[in-house]
Amino acid sequence: MPRSGAEVRRRLQQAALELYLERGFDRTTAAEIAARAGVNERTFFRHFPDKREVLFDGEADLRTALMQAVAEAPQGLRPFEVLLCAFRESARNLERNRPFSDPRWKVIAVTPALRERELAKHAWLTDAVAEALRQRGIDAGPAGLAARTGWAAYQHAVQAWIADPADGLDAHLSRAFHDLRTLCTADAPIQAGSEH
Repeated sequence: MPRSGAEVRRRLQQAALELYLERGFDRTTAAEIAARAGVNERTFFRHFPDKREVLFDGEADLRTALMQAVAEAPQGLRPFEVLLCAFRESARNLERNRPFSDPRWKVIAVTPALRERELAKHAWLTDAVAEALRQRGIDAGPAGLAARTGWAAYQHAVQAWIADPADGLDAHLSRAFHDLRTLCTADAPIQAGSEH
């Protein structure tokens, strides 16, 4: 029986992922997750409000980390460069957590309610990034636009990395932001066939 709170959470997350992949999210109960993790259902609900949130644990920490990374980016950078610095910090954590992230993405991809929850998470994080840019002195309109555009580039890089993990996520991020800069430059059109 796991003893520490962190160990219990980890066991519950692992059990949930295994069951979601075996049976599907909708056909898995919190009681079954708890049993697989070697704890009772009450313990499950002490750690997670519902079976969906097992897959979104750490969201508040990610928000805080992104806002801090934006705040700590070197002065004098343009908004997209600030975001690239911040997303590189986040990317390191994502790469470390790939054994959990891969099955998590598979479960979310086939479960409409989870895709909706993932979109809500992205919107919440995008708003946090926009707020962090505003705190750096960027006007609200451009900060919001930069956050939404930068987040889209980040998600594009993550999807490319999922499909092709041979290159690290940082390489995919660099390409996505390079392509974004190219798209914003009138005299530098992207050539056909230049996809990475």
